[in-house]
Amino acid sequence: MMWRTAQSYKLYEKRIKEPDAQFKGNYPEWRLLDYWGSTHVSRILWGVAYVAFYVIFATHWWMFLLLPVHFFMGPIHGAVVNWCGHKYGYANFENGDKSKNSTPFDFLMLGELFQNNHHKRPNSANFAARWFEIDPVYPVMRLMHWIRLIKLREAYL
Repeated sequence: MMWRTAQSYKLYEKRIKEPDAQFKGNYPEWRLLDYWGSTHVSRILWGVAYVAFYVIFATHWWMFLLLPVHFFMGPIHGAVVNWCGHKYGYANFENGDKSKNSTPFDFLMLGELFQNNHHKRPNSANFAARWFEIDPVYPVMRLMHWIRLIKLREAYL
């Protein structure tokens, strides 16, 4: 699954394939940043940055054993979100796919496991839809909007 996701992303990045209509628009695009983030050089530099952080701040040798967690955190998070978010949980909306909301584990993934809600409203800043669903990142985004660090569309305030 992760391999197919990576291959799909490469097609989108190279503009060989376009995203589905529901996922297009209403978001910023930084083509140079997307390109740079996909290069081997940027990945190596991020690895060096992680190691440098440990060299500066680690207080004991065993802390360096956590480096693999940092190196693989992104792919593991993506796998958890895409696997659990399409296999376990409940659906608020009939989206024509197998997306599900995986509450209460969603809180651990900072709102990312509200896959069913996300598939219904892919450009929404708030992934929660029902009264008991809490997207813990949304209040942070509201604060960032309030201090003018980011700008949320009026429809999502």
